[in-house]
Amino acid sequence: MARRSTPLISRENAARAALVVIDERGLDGWSLEEVAKLLGVRAPSLYHHFSGKSDLLAEVVKLILRDIAAPQIDDNDWKETVMRLCLEARQAILRHPQTATLLLRFFPKQFFIRAYDFWASVCPFHQSVQLVMLEGLEKLTFGSAVFAAAERADGKTGYPPVDDQELPHLAGALAAGTMSDTELFAETVRRYLAGFRGSPLRGDITLPPGSTTILLRRTHSTGDADS
Repeated sequence: MARRSTPLISRENAARAALVVIDERGLDGWSLEEVAKLLGVRAPSLYHHFSGKSDLLAEVVKLILRDIAAPQIDDNDWKETVMRLCLEARQAILRHPQTATLLLRFFPKQFFIRAYDFWASVCPFHQSVQLVMLEGLEKLTFGSAVFAAAERADGKTGYPPVDDQELPHLAGALAAGTMSDTELFAETVRRYLAGFRGSPLRGDITLPPGSTTILLRRTHSTGDADS
């Protein structure tokens, strides 16, 4: 019999099969046997590609994160570009709410190193504040996504009913809120980024002799970074 030219199993297609099973059955109901059945192989075959279930689950997380679509960069509105990136990252996770806790266990920071370097390169603010910005955006985006996904996986959404007599201030804030969950997240990111208004821009700080910096301010005025 001729050998198959395309192998039945690769790390990526095994991870995609595992994701399908987890989406349908949840983390408590999935198994290597179900994944193998979907691939048309026997479960032991998976061990030729993964050291165990944890290795496969870590690959599932990477698969979800690879599906994040980077937005087109708007040179005139970098904050909205970043907000759209955060929104897409959150949505990529929410498409698979059953995997929420996997992000906590297998979050591959190394996976984002090159992406973080790129977004730092187009950030108009000085390097002295870039790490604060990157860390904050990461925690806002993935923290929000994990909490929202966990709620959806459990059949819950948003705040529970609030007694306006017992908790009048929270009840008032909820009553005044008109934004959807997605809109609320986007506005949260915008407000966070607005907090950097007044921070030093690239070229505003004198660097030690021998240091270099990439000037991205082009022909924009100082006010453009705050818009």
